[in-house]
Amino acid sequence: MKKIISIIIASVVLGACNDVQKEINKVESVSQNKPVVYFTKDISPEGLVKIYDKISQNIDGKVAIKFHTGEPHGPNILPVPMVKALWEHIPNSTLVETNVFYDSPRQTTKGHRETLKTNGWTFSKVDILDEDGTVMLPVKGGKHFKEMSMGSHILNYDSLVVLTHFKGHAMGGYGGSMKNIAIGMADGKIGKKMIHQKGDEQWGYTGARFQENMAESAKATVDHFGKKIVYINVLRRMSVDCDCAGTSAAEPKARDIGILASTNIVAVDQASLDQVYALPENELHDLQERIESREGLRQISYMKELGMGTGEYTLVNIDK
Repeated sequence: MKKIISIIIASVVLGACNDVQKEINKVESVSQNKPVVYFTKDISPEGLVKIYDKISQNIDGKVAIKFHTGEPHGPNILPVPMVKALWEHIPNSTLVETNVFYDSPRQTTKGHRETLKTNGWTFSKVDILDEDGTVMLPVKGGKHFKEMSMGSHILNYDSLVVLTHFKGHAMGGYGGSMKNIAIGMADGKIGKKMIHQKGDEQWGYTGARFQENMAESAKATVDHFGKKIVYINVLRRMSVDCDCAGTSAAEPKARDIGILASTNIVAVDQASLDQVYALPENELHDLQERIESREGLRQISYMKELGMGTGEYTLVNIDK
């Protein structure tokens, strides 16, 4: 009798364990189907390094860290200690940038290097990707471009870490990871002109078409690096203006939120927008007006159409 009871108990326990395992498998399956976006409120060198380690498994070889040098004395650029900590943490890594299309000291490599000194980017070499010319990368599935002009030094790297200050933008509505590589990897004289200029109008492409131009440019970089590209958005000092506005950027009304990181570009930008849109109305208003008046949400929908992601994600808070 005792033996029969023991068998029954064992069967019940085994069945319960199997049910639990099935539920775990279901959760894992859902997570596998959705890109994971990691989140931390810790906007510090330590927080940045910690969240990077969650997405770094495919980053190896010669690593480029795409950041934004900012205009001279820009008040909203990422803090130098944060960028330095990440650079020191990633073996064989180099900070990279490109020259700009608008009137700025950063329009030339010489002027850009002076700005690097002014803004404190002196702890490491910064590779100006278009210093020695350009290279065309294919835009697979593009309806506006078949190829995009990039700084030629892009070919010198095996992996890319996209380190982005998430904020508003005068033309894009907002600047996330997509904008960082769409404009930021395109060279200053040809690529950026392709994205911005319509006929003789330097800033002729606006609204949805401009967002689509950016998405196609970004896709060229994403496809080039394949699985060896990751994205980090730092949601701090979120002015309605880009860091390219320098000292004239509007003072942020939104609070600092945290850092988001993912291996999928659509997921990380969608998650960043979701965090911003969850702000109280008085903090959200100006950013929302900037984003929607520029048709900025077309960035996400067009990246989906290009097959760069679905916008769905699983959010994992690494502070808990």
